[in-house]
Amino acid sequence: LEALTYLYLHGNQLTGAVPSELGQLEALTYLDLYGNQLTGAVPSELGQLESLASLDLSNNDLTGALPSELGQLKALTTLDLSNNELTGAVPSELGQLKALT
Repeated sequence: LEALTYLYLHGNQLTGAVPSELGQLEALTYLDLYGNQLTGAVPSELGQLESLASLDLSNNDLTGALPSELGQLKALTTLDLSNNELTGAVPSELGQLKALT
């Protein structure tokens, strides 16, 4: 899976936490887990995905604060975390993402 660039698992009935191991998929450019029943926090390991251009974790049951490590996603152009149960402040590091539209 080291060469995997697109991972679309939206609209299923996936449950449990977002696996932190996704942060090891270094070639990943698109990660779409929209519309599942995922719970727990957004893993900080996702900040290791330097090639990631699009991250969609919307319409799940994610909780907790956003990890500041997401501010390391310099290639990120789209980020959708809507319709979750996230809490806390938006990390200031996200303001450094110049490619974000």
